[in-house]
Amino acid sequence: MSEYILEMDQITKQFTGVKALNNVNFKVKKGEIHCLVGENGAGKSTLMKVLSGVYPYGTYDGNIIYEGEVQKFSKINDSVNAGIAIIYQELALFPDLSVYENLFVGNEVQHRGIVDWNQTIVESKKMLEKVNLRVNPETLVKDLGVGKQQLIEIAKALSKDVKLLILDEPTAALNEDDSENLLALLKEIKKQGITSIMISHKLKEVIAIADSVTVLRDGNTICTLDAAKGEINENIIIKHMVGREITDIYPKREKKAFGDTILEVNNWSAYDSQLGKQILRDVHFRVRQGEIVGIAGLMGAGRTELAQSIFGNPKSYKLKGDLKVDGKTRSFKHTSDAIKAGIAYVTEDRKGDGLFLTQDILKNISVANLHEISTSGVINENEEIKVAEAYKKDLTIKASSIEQLVGNLSGGNQQKVSLGKWLFVKPKLLILDEPTRGIDVGAKFEIYTIMNSLIEEGMSIIMISSELGEVLGMSDRIYVMADGEIKGELSSEEASQEKIMQLATQ
Repeated sequence: MSEYILEMDQITKQFTGVKALNNVNFKVKKGEIHCLVGENGAGKSTLMKVLSGVYPYGTYDGNIIYEGEVQKFSKINDSVNAGIAIIYQELALFPDLSVYENLFVGNEVQHRGIVDWNQTIVESKKMLEKVNLRVNPETLVKDLGVGKQQLIEIAKALSKDVKLLILDEPTAALNEDDSENLLALLKEIKKQGITSIMISHKLKEVIAIADSVTVLRDGNTICTLDAAKGEINENIIIKHMVGREITDIYPKREKKAFGDTILEVNNWSAYDSQLGKQILRDVHFRVRQGEIVGIAGLMGAGRTELAQSIFGNPKSYKLKGDLKVDGKTRSFKHTSDAIKAGIAYVTEDRKGDGLFLTQDILKNISVANLHEISTSGVINENEEIKVAEAYKKDLTIKASSIEQLVGNLSGGNQQKVSLGKWLFVKPKLLILDEPTRGIDVGAKFEIYTIMNSLIEEGMSIIMISSELGEVLGMSDRIYVMADGEIKGELSSEEASQEKIMQLATQ
């Protein structure tokens, strides 16, 4: 009997003449944790969609050999019935249903054709114990954090006797504690004989957990690395992912004297009427011209709420305190007021709030500053094209043209479009909320290089990030938040992961 639970042999998948996968070979041993890595657009998710039946048999070339037999999955249920479960980055849960209802939706516990809800709750408790999640099964999913929802997805898969579990960027939206819990769970279910495939851009997590790593690049299999042979380390993976060595993930920037204070916030507090709680308390911080100020903290610390309260308060928080731009006290009643004052905000949720995925690059870049290219309320389409083409070139957005739909771009290129949209308003202060979330190491390097270029041109940046390496590698100064408060300020010279975490957990 073969040692491999899965063999994908010479898989080729095309979309309108473009090869997303080109004769890809991918083998996974029984009972291992196998990580699949590569830049955005490398073909990772496409390969898993071929495996799971999202792209049915007949729409691709090559063979899927699962448990020693060639498979011809025509729909997702075919792969599910074979013991394959895939958990996507965008969780497929019903927020207004309870935990137990989500766990057994479509797989209800029945007695003589009638759903046995009492037994469903009993079985739910067993599933929750398997993933070390201590919550009441009657809790509504929307009342749980993202980390717990991720565990519910895994428990849901385990309830269906899964043999091969596929996780697509499972820790992208998780804080460090939740990420560690998830990785520990994968090791635990490995002991139960379950095989896992994990797609991830977080190489430290890959190195910590992987038995094997397969690298895809431009739709091709580049290599498979074996942890037992000592082949898995960050430099080797990056080199294979991008086709070149990135010796320094955080590009160096010449240190210059900072200019005057651009933004100053004092005694800043915010109350969320919908949640009925104080979310910011007596926050003090400042940003000078030509510097990158990092804001670190654990999930729920108030970092995004702080950014939104400054950027015209779109959530309608009840605000108190003083906000000064260029030394002048300001009060923004709308995001448009903040934009006019020279502030722009690149949201952490580019798909939900930052971009129009069904629109092209052209419309997405121009939308925040239409008056710049309009006369008497009429858009000058030639100017709009010139602007979009310029940002496509300057930000190295990889797309066939500015008419390409943003929803069809990779995560890194979507982020560049989001940047272009806000750079077009010509801000003096750019707030970047999780600027590299869900994008690969090559695209991260490009985003960091763009940030450095903007600083060289005299812009100022506030960077909110959950990745401590990113905060340390890019910031001139760092503020650490916890429970809606600034717990400390660190210079780049004195900052360390240990000091940041110490402040973040106060």
